[in-house]
Amino acid sequence: MATLTEHLVKLTDHRERDLLELSVAKALIQLLPLTRVIVARVFNEEGISRWLDVASLDARGGGKVIDPLRVDFHSLPAVEDHKDRFHCAQSRQPLEIAWAGPNGPRITYFPLFDGFRSDEEGILEVHSDSSLSALESETIATVLHVYRNMFRLLAYSDRDGLTGLFNRKSLDDTFYSAVLDELEQGGPANGPRVAGAPERRHRVPPNYWLGSISVDHFGLLGDRSGHLLAEEVLILVARILGNTFRTYDRLYRLGGEQFAVLMHCPEESLVLAAFERLRANIEKFNFPQVGRVTACGGFTRISADDSPSTSLERAERAVEYARRQGGNKVFSYAELLRQGILKENANGGMVDIF
Repeated sequence: MATLTEHLVKLTDHRERDLLELSVAKALIQLLPLTRVIVARVFNEEGISRWLDVASLDARGGGKVIDPLRVDFHSLPAVEDHKDRFHCAQSRQPLEIAWAGPNGPRITYFPLFDGFRSDEEGILEVHSDSSLSALESETIATVLHVYRNMFRLLAYSDRDGLTGLFNRKSLDDTFYSAVLDELEQGGPANGPRVAGAPERRHRVPPNYWLGSISVDHFGLLGDRSGHLLAEEVLILVARILGNTFRTYDRLYRLGGEQFAVLMHCPEESLVLAAFERLRANIEKFNFPQVGRVTACGGFTRISADDSPSTSLERAERAVEYARRQGGNKVFSYAELLRQGILKENANGGMVDIF
């Protein structure tokens, strides 16, 4: 059995935050006499907060890992439905619950984060046959400390320094590690992945979408208002993105005035509605000392043979068409194909005919 030191080394080997929770659960279930370990995070949509058990492992070997991009948000329990979890996350203090008598099994909750990011909430939930000893609690605290350090380091490395959104490197990583997850050997697209199952790639469910957003006339805005105010516009646009899309949608700044969204959605019409909300929210926002700002958007369904570059290229062609229509518009790449406004050549490239 691996030692504490070996598990800590494994935690620090990771370069993807999505794998950290599973490593924490594995470490604790192997190091301590626990019956179950759950790592749960809080996700938000339109002001509603819900719990998602992103990783869970049992001492007998069962377990699962949930990809937030694929989850049905409305099927998740509300934050208030788990009062003990909620209390632990809010107080940021451990909480022990004796649910079957004073000498019986325990559930102990630990705050997953220590407040270094106000937008991150979660808990570590450990089940045991009796109260944790001081040494066992110290071991959990050590593993959590390393987890938080790694989470913080990876959060800095895959975030844009100006807006706090994910950067292009993070888009590439997520695209290849999550979006192109192989489905032939696994369950349905919205289902869990079993912990320890072999990595699966090269197929993609038909309801992943990548969108591109670009601020209209950004160069002129910078010339007129100056560099600092132009940066402030980008920061505020990033905030509007965060307030418009769901917590588990991935939001990116790709550079300059270009942003991107990676999302899982069952219908093209719903994706269009989300991007239209974003366009309207930007248009009606009063940007201090700048006034009215608009943006164009375009999105495309991700296919099995895509790379991040090919998907972005299609989305950006839709954005370019929106610009040529005067800006402040959103288009689906697929709809532009259906209307004959864009065409694909035999090699999969695109021909603009507008």
